[in-house]
Amino acid sequence: MPQTDAPDTGDEPRYRERPVSFARRSGRMSDGQERAWNQLGDFYNIPVERDQAVLSVRPGSEVDPAALFGRSAPLVVEIGSGQGHAIVAAAQAAPETDFLAVEVFRAGLARTMLDADRAGVRNLRLVEANAPEVLEHLLPAASVDELWIFFSDPWHKTRHTKRRLISPDFTPLAARVIKPGGVLRLATDWEDYARQMREVMGDAAGFAPAFDGEWAPRFEGRVMTAFERKGIAKGRDIRDLAYRRIDAA
Repeated sequence: MPQTDAPDTGDEPRYRERPVSFARRSGRMSDGQERAWNQLGDFYNIPVERDQAVLSVRPGSEVDPAALFGRSAPLVVEIGSGQGHAIVAAAQAAPETDFLAVEVFRAGLARTMLDADRAGVRNLRLVEANAPEVLEHLLPAASVDELWIFFSDPWHKTRHTKRRLISPDFTPLAARVIKPGGVLRLATDWEDYARQMREVMGDAAGFAPAFDGEWAPRFEGRVMTAFERKGIAKGRDIRDLAYRRIDAA
């Protein structure tokens, strides 16, 4: 999207004309979240080398997931983890798998690490950064077993739909990090966004549908969050999609 969190330095921010995974909003952490950030951040947070913007990732700053987690294990990445309800529950249910939460709102990340610590979850790490840059610069190629994007901002006003994360510019970044045979999972409660996602992914090189029919069944690994319940309460259908990473050739 055109929006950026870069300071006015006179240089063009790297992602000014490309989608980012967030809209800038102000927010303040509670005292408990501040304590969680300061006390638990050394374990859960992944340090990020920045580029021009506050939430950017410097090219060439790739990390080694095995070094981050201290083991080699399947890796699941969630983009837009919010307050972490889904990924903390998933990490607790699958201790044999490693999980990475990508989020730009520090208060949400603080809540995530607080809940993870209370639950004794140790197979989870967090990164505070713009998701497309995480996929392009931070994660190694073919390092992710599953990539989850649940209820990303639908930008439902017609003039804003170009800001949606799932776009032709995004799919090569997803294809870069997902292992052959790995899965991209999507969910939204906005019908027009669901149809756009399906259209974009239908044209995306390196992906094939991992479902039959019009929509994928609800992903059993996604816990029912307050956000999803809110969409259902408003009468919106939840649409799931899933795509398997294949050889583009």
